[in-house]
Amino acid sequence: MSHYKYKISNIGVVYEDDWLLIADKPSGLLTIPTPKKELRTLTSILNADLAQKGKLYRLHLCHRLDRETSGLIISAKGKSIQKKMMEEFKHKKVKKMYLAFVQGILPKDQGEISSLIEGRSAVTQYKIIQKRKDFTVTQARALTGRKNQIRIHFKNIGHPLVGETKFAFRKDYKLKAKRICLHAQSLEFVHPITKNIVKVDSELPEDLERFLKIHPD
Repeated sequence: MSHYKYKISNIGVVYEDDWLLIADKPSGLLTIPTPKKELRTLTSILNADLAQKGKLYRLHLCHRLDRETSGLIISAKGKSIQKKMMEEFKHKKVKKMYLAFVQGILPKDQGEISSLIEGRSAVTQYKIIQKRKDFTVTQARALTGRKNQIRIHFKNIGHPLVGETKFAFRKDYKLKAKRICLHAQSLEFVHPITKNIVKVDSELPEDLERFLKIHPD
C-alpha cells in the first residue's frame, strides 16, 4: 500500500498542512532550474499543480537535493514560512537521514567522517545497515550542511557511493549503477508554527530495491 497522501505527476506527497508540503522526489528530477533554465523541475511541477487548482500561494523550497538523489524534500507555502524553516536548517534543528550504498566494505560498523569541504568543517555520521558482497548499505547523517557532503566524505575515506561519477572514476570500480545510490530517507524537526514534532519517512525507491535484488549477499 502506498504511503503517499496523493501524487502529483510522478511525485508523491508524504506530508502536508497549512504551511508545509513534503514531497518524495524521484531520482533524475532537478529541484530548481540550473542556469540552463530547465522547464521541468520539482518546483515547477508542484506550482503548476497549485495554479491548476486555483491556489493563490506558491511553494518555495527550504533545502535541496542533487538531481540524482531521491527522497524527502520540504517546501513552504509562502516566503515567511520558508524563512522560518530555513532558520531551522541553519541552526541544525532538522534531523535528516540518508540511505547510501557505498563501494566496498566499511571497516567499522559505525563511525564519523570529519574533513574540510571547500575550506569549511564538515561532519558526517554513519551506521552500517547491511554488508553485501561488493558494497555496504549505510545510514548516513550530515551534521553539517555542505554541498555534496555525503558524496565527498565517503569518497575521502576510499568508499565512494555506488554510481558515483562526479567525485570518483567509474572505471575504478567494477560495481556499477545507473545513478548515485543515495536516498533521503527520513526527516524530523519541530514545526516552526505548531511546534509539534514532524517525523516523516520515505520508502526505498523501486530502482534501489531492484539493485539490492540484482546484487544479493
